Amino acid sequence: MTNHDEAAAVRPLTLAWVNRHLEAGERVVRTEALHGGITAEMRRLTIGTRDGDTRDLVLRTFVDPFSVEHAEDWLTREAGALTLLTDTGVPAPGLVAADPTAAHCEYPSLLMTHLAGRTVLDDEGVETRVPLLARQLVAIHALRPAVRPRRYVARTTADTVVTPSGADAVAWAGAIEVIREPAPPCAGRFLHRDFQPGNVLFDVAPPSPAAARITGVVDWAQTSWGPADLDVAHCSTNLALLHGPAWGLRFAAAYEEAGGVLAATADERRYWRVRSGLVFSEEVRLVAQPWREAGRTELTTRVVEERLDAYVTALMDAPA
Repeated sequence: MTNHDEAAAVRPLTLAWVNRHLEAGERVVRTEALHGGITAEMRRLTIGTRDGDTRDLVLRTFVDPFSVEHAEDWLTREAGALTLLTDTGVPAPGLVAADPTAAHCEYPSLLMTHLAGRTVLDDEGVETRVPLLARQLVAIHALRPAVRPRRYVARTTADTVVTPSGADAVAWAGAIEVIREPAPPCAGRFLHRDFQPGNVLFDVAPPSPAAARITGVVDWAQTSWGPADLDVAHCSTNLALLHGPAWGLRFAAAYEEAGGVLAATADERRYWRVRSGLVFSEEVRLVAQPWREAGRTELTTRVVEERLDAYVTALMDAPA
């Protein structure tokens, strides 16, 4: 076996576990670290087959203490989601094996099929990709599993929000008061819970970004049951920080144009969008770093904070 780089090396116990889940006569011939993830190590494993061909798998491993603490829940949910998504038309990886408690591997791990395509985070072509993202999210929310995933968990509180330096103090104070209120009643939907450009794979044929199509949706570890607005708001905030606040403000309309149904009133819709924006206040550095590693070097922590401030302020200025 050869490594594409040192970081790609698979730990011995994990490699033995992977080998037990390969077909007879197959072996791992190459490994490559995949970059851009926040919570897990990701590796592409090239598998040599008996007939001399190759196929690819992806190994997801949680190694940092916080992720290891939550890995049993996250990987169990992801394994369940990938099983559920088989033959649904939603382009998700296929489950090969999962070891959520590290009973066999050095760290909690999940092995899945590899999907074609790549993440696209550039500003060029965003006007084409946003409607595709919206249609894909509508399709996810249309799923009706026989067994629902666990109820969503709110990711911030009014007392943990971190107001960016130089932000509009009045707007942020108002936003914090918005999320002090109880969550609006809502109809439950099957949620990805981290649906955003970094978890969607595209086939973009150069030199025409207008010909883009979605080839996969990955990272199902946060699958939940809750309001469609949560997923829409989360993707909206990501778009606002990646491409500018205007794109975050447009995504909800694109979702509704694609047939999605959001909360009934403007106040209810604003609640979820504001809550999502404030979640990001606590993790701006964590979010911005993989974007820079993916080539968006201009997205410094300060730039992302400024975009977040502009987006939250725009949400609070919008008519209720």
